[in-house]
Amino acid sequence: MTLFRDTEVTSYTVDSDNVLNQRLLFAYLQAANMIQGDVLEVGCGAGKGTELFTRVCKSYTAIDKNDKIIAHLQAKYPQARFINSFVPPFPDIDDNQFDYVVTLQVIEHIEDDHEFLKEIYRVLRHGGKAIISTPNKQLSLTRNPWHVREYVTNELRSLLSKYFDRVAFGGVLGSNKVTEYQERNKKSIAQFKRFDIFDFENRLPRQLLQIPYDILNRINRNKLKTTNDTLVASINQTDFSISTDTEKCLDFFCIVEKR
Repeated sequence: MTLFRDTEVTSYTVDSDNVLNQRLLFAYLQAANMIQGDVLEVGCGAGKGTELFTRVCKSYTAIDKNDKIIAHLQAKYPQARFINSFVPPFPDIDDNQFDYVVTLQVIEHIEDDHEFLKEIYRVLRHGGKAIISTPNKQLSLTRNPWHVREYVTNELRSLLSKYFDRVAFGGVLGSNKVTEYQERNKKSIAQFKRFDIFDFENRLPRQLLQIPYDILNRINRNKLKTTNDTLVASINQTDFSISTDTEKCLDFFCIVEKR
């Protein structure tokens, strides 16, 4: 698949991205096992969810801000509906339209997360559910300038509970192999951070950090693969699981319901 630049850059064809790709794929597979009926995906990216979700749902609609992605996916999946737009709001979608809304690794990019959740609530039918994933700030190894914010457990739980009647709060937990990779990653990033004597990571506006972050991130992932290719290549989606011990989870994975 063509690599489209949306926000953060990752590719299913780049070997050094394998650990992150498997972590993301695990969440998509979990969601695909849960959804049914009419489904909306907010932030479809390059279409990994589209590929899985269109196989199991009655109808599939997706929103993404990248016009090239939308054009590509619409041609590939003519039976689905794609909307090119920034969110929120969700344009051209009436109230109470969907049985499920899936939005994975998106809310951290949204300026107005309250309005984002209000829109999810609005378009869900009564009894409908939303599946929401986002990084656990406590386990992030560095500031990600592509993210407007990240959440800790209590922050996200409080936010979701404000808009939804039921919140099932869980997370994506890594195996021992994933933990080993994370520790190697942490040490490698610390070596880069030694040169940031003026703390630009935290002091500069995030937009100014995006390009150097992408460059250093790519160098770091390639370095980790070069130093231990066996570990990087061996990790797959079976090295992840859903856990209620969210303090140890890499990502939150939450299911909320509109009564």
